[in-house]
Parts: sequence; structure tokens; C-alpha cells
Amino acid sequence: MIHFNPLKLLAVSACFMTVTVANDWPTWRGVKRDGISHETGLLKQWPEGGPKLLWKTQGLGNGMSSVAVLGDRIYTIGSVGKDAAMIGLSLDGGSVLWTTPVGPGGAPNGTPTADPDTGMVYGLSKSGDFICVEGATGKEVWKKNFGQDYAGKMMSGWGYSESPLIDGDRLLCTPGGPEAMIVALNKKTGELIWKTSAPDLGSRGRDGAGYSSIVISQAAETKQYIQLTGRGVISVAADDGRLLWNYGKVANGTANVPTPLIKGDHVFCSSGYGDGGSALLKISKKEDGSFEATEVYYYPANKLQNHHGGLVLLGDYIYGGHGHNQGMPFCMHMLTGEIKWLHKSDDISKGKSAAVVCADGHLVFRYESGLVKLIEATPDEYRDKGSFSIQNRGPSWPHPVIAGGKLYLRNGDELLVYGVK
Repeated sequence: MIHFNPLKLLAVSACFMTVTVANDWPTWRGVKRDGISHETGLLKQWPEGGPKLLWKTQGLGNGMSSVAVLGDRIYTIGSVGKDAAMIGLSLDGGSVLWTTPVGPGGAPNGTPTADPDTGMVYGLSKSGDFICVEGATGKEVWKKNFGQDYAGKMMSGWGYSESPLIDGDRLLCTPGGPEAMIVALNKKTGELIWKTSAPDLGSRGRDGAGYSSIVISQAAETKQYIQLTGRGVISVAADDGRLLWNYGKVANGTANVPTPLIKGDHVFCSSGYGDGGSALLKISKKEDGSFEATEVYYYPANKLQNHHGGLVLLGDYIYGGHGHNQGMPFCMHMLTGEIKWLHKSDDISKGKSAAVVCADGHLVFRYESGLVKLIEATPDEYRDKGSFSIQNRGPSWPHPVIAGGKLYLRNGDELLVYGVK
């Protein structure tokens, strides 16, 4: 165990501090956790066979973690031997710079979070080992265990999958325990700031953490953290972690996965497995100071459900893949629920679920089968702008990343990097 040394950490942080720019993708689903890259000048049409493969590298271990990109480093988590490990790679060519053990539990699911302010990187194993390391060296700074430290619990057996949220001097994560559903920690020391008590969230779904990650909302002029748990969507106050509201109708009993979408006073949530569905909620504050999540609309799973590939909100329109174990591209007006288009085709039906990101007015759909498609992000109609396929090393579930004019695809033990500028 490496003990925390604040003076040494300050020295390392000072030389490593950086500023998040368009070339960076420091955490799950990008800088704002919305699946949107703000880069421009990217390809509007892919050539036959797809964009050029710039380089690939191996040594990432097994797992479904995507990558975080910050400065001159790439970070991911993979199983090395029997244990999960945090891995730091060079941005230029992907050579492995360091590997740091995280804990047992097999191939991990969650994507690391890199902090631009301190240079520290945070990651989680399937068994709940949570680690903070120096991004420059991989040296352990502090470590927690969700089960031992917070009586944490997962809703089902695929293990913890969250990517932690950095918010100022705090780190937010979801152990899933009845008295520590969400915790806020000091990001430099791991010391507990507050924890959320949520012993009873209704009968839908299952107790414990889900497979989603926390996002920030300012709904009803109140800063709050939104998370999809085993019992559905919850909101906790950013100042002290108290439970503000919860909504369980979209919860299923297998795995609640997609990260909620935030727009003003509204929250859009969805889950799959044939027992979830999709809903838009409007958040308001009542005269007595309590909060209320009013259902604007709800679609049952057979009409609209997102399995585990995520959704993107661009302007007023939501884009993503519909269907359990499917990724049929759709576009829907967020506030009205009007489905503008839903596309079905033979190649997509064979592709299964799709992980989705957006950049420069276009969507990248990465299907479980290895199919990767470029689709224009327009409510007018479905417009296919090119595709290619990779040879899978396990299901293509890791979410694609677009940073620095490059498309990053984690593929089991390897990382494939394509030029899309």
C-alpha cells in the first residue's frame, strides 16, 4: 500500500496539470458526459472500407472499458492475469507506459476518469476496488473498496461498471449501499465528504447500483447529481447528498445501463431487457422545499428502449439505438416524444446493440458484431454516411471515442485508432 503524501502529490500534480481541450476525452462519454465531441473538420462521408487505420496497439488486457484521453496519455482498465489493472499508454502510437494493479474480479467494465486539474486518474474493478493513481507514473495514491468501506451492492452479477465523476474538489461514485448509494469523496485523499441514504426506492428493478454513471443537473435551479440505479433514476443534492427524488418506472430487474440525458429542468431516461422503457421527467421544486419528478411521457419497452449503447442529445433531438440486444437507429424530439425516424436494415439487425457518440454533426454507431457506421445527425431522415467492420476480440461493447481527429475503438486486448479528420 502506498500512503498518501500531500507534498509529493502536489509536486507531481504541478508538473502534470493541463487544460481540457477539444483533443481530450478525459472521462466516460467525453468532457460533459453527453457523448458529444466538439471537434470540427471531420469526415462527412467515410470512404469505402472506412477511415484509415493509423495505428493499433496491444497489451490492454481483457474488458469492456473504453478509453480516456488527456494530454499525451491514454488511460484504460483491463484484466492482466486474474486481476484488473489501470493502464497508461502513450498518445503517440499507444505504447504501454505503466500498469497498476486495481484488484481481483476479472475483466473490468468501467472507463477511467482523468482529472485535468491534478493529473490523477481514477478507476474501478468489477469487484468494487476503487483506485486513484498518478497519471504520469501510475503510482497508487489512495484506494477504497465499495463493499468493505460503504457496504456497497450491485443490482446483478456483472460487477461494478461505473466511471466516476469529478466535480471540483470532489469525486462522486455509486457504491449502491442502502446508506451509501452515492458517496462524495475528497478527490485528492479519498476522505468521505457525504453519503446518500436511500434504503427504499420502490419495488421496480433490484436493490443496489446499476451499470450507469453520474451526470450533473441544474434542474429547478438546484445543483443535483442524477444516476440510474438498480431501482431506477435517483437525484441527490450536490451540497449534502440528500435524496431529492426518484423514479422507478424504467427500471428492469436485470441491468439498468444507459446514462440519463439532461436538458434544463428535464431528465430523459431509458433501459432495456424488455422490461424497462423510456421516459421524460420534468423536475420542479414545491413550496415546502421538496422536489418532484413529473412524468411528461413514458414509452414501454416495445416502443422505445435502449439496451446498453447509450443515447445522445443534440439540440432538441435524441439519437440512439432502439431495441433489446438491437441498435436500430432512431431520432426523437426530446420534449414532445415524437419519433422522427426509426431505421431497420439487415446489417443492423445482425449487428445487435450499438454504442453511440456524436461529433461534427454525425453519429458513430459501434455495433456488438464489429460493424461501425457513420450516420448524419439530422431529424429529417436516416442518412448512412459509410461503414466498416473490425474483427472482434469479444463483443464490441466498449464505447467509441473521438478525440484529436481520431476515432478510438477498444477491442479486447487491443486499441484501434483511425484518422477521421
